[in-house]
Amino acid sequence: MFLKAVFRLLRPKHWAKNVFVFFPLLFSGSIVSSFTWDLLLLFIAFCFAASSIYVVNDLVDVEKDRMHPEKRFRPIASGEVSPSQAIGVFLCLLLIIGTLGFFLQMSAFVYVISYFSLNLLYSFYLKNLSIVDVTCISLGFVFRVMAGGAESDIYVTNWMVILVFLLTIALAFSKRRDDFKIGVDQTKLRVSNTGYSLVFLDIAKSISFSITLVAYILYSIDPITIASMGSDKLYLTSFFVFLGIMRYIQISVVDQDAGSPVKVLYQDRFIQMTILGWVLTIGVILYG
Repeated sequence: MFLKAVFRLLRPKHWAKNVFVFFPLLFSGSIVSSFTWDLLLLFIAFCFAASSIYVVNDLVDVEKDRMHPEKRFRPIASGEVSPSQAIGVFLCLLLIIGTLGFFLQMSAFVYVISYFSLNLLYSFYLKNLSIVDVTCISLGFVFRVMAGGAESDIYVTNWMVILVFLLTIALAFSKRRDDFKIGVDQTKLRVSNTGYSLVFLDIAKSISFSITLVAYILYSIDPITIASMGSDKLYLTSFFVFLGIMRYIQISVVDQDAGSPVKVLYQDRFIQMTILGWVLTIGVILYG
């Protein structure tokens, strides 16, 4: 029972976020020939780095989580894992991350350390600053992409950095919006919410998603992109990007259930089919 609670504490479902380390390889057009096991170790390193931050965050927010209708069931908030046990888990995770660092290129492992350091600051202070909090979340994904490029010796284009940042900040704004549907004083759940309102978050989310779509289309028809990929058909994938964005906005505004992008990814069939269609189309364009 305890081990099951510890496993939940690590939030393995959220490890899906770390697939961003494979993005540079995917868009390089050589994912089969250039894939290395070191890149998989990098993915694992980010998984444990993220889990260690989740442990710290749950320790810091334990009292706030107990007031939340869903977060109160988390292992530390519910009492399944004591604070001292959680600290032990955190130290074990640090040991694993440090060990994995010996097998990774230093240029890539620096991004793992940067991700960990930024999110440690986020857990203790930066998450209390509106706009800064969602920016930190987005930078975490940028670090994943940059690390993937460094480990696989692939140049990460400015377009990729911009797109990843814009998409993830839009998702972060949607997540913040979901907090406001909870019938609890928002300042008690998250200090940064004092700088937000439903109107602001709806505008910020719409702007971010709109710019993301436009940026993706411009990226797909950019001459440099066409030259590097050896195809001028990447713009066709914009169809799936548009559908995915529209569906996520629908879930956020109509269903008001976009509090966890990971949950949406695992549960929404429309989103899953959109992503599958995007991946298959990318595969045909780059490798077919």
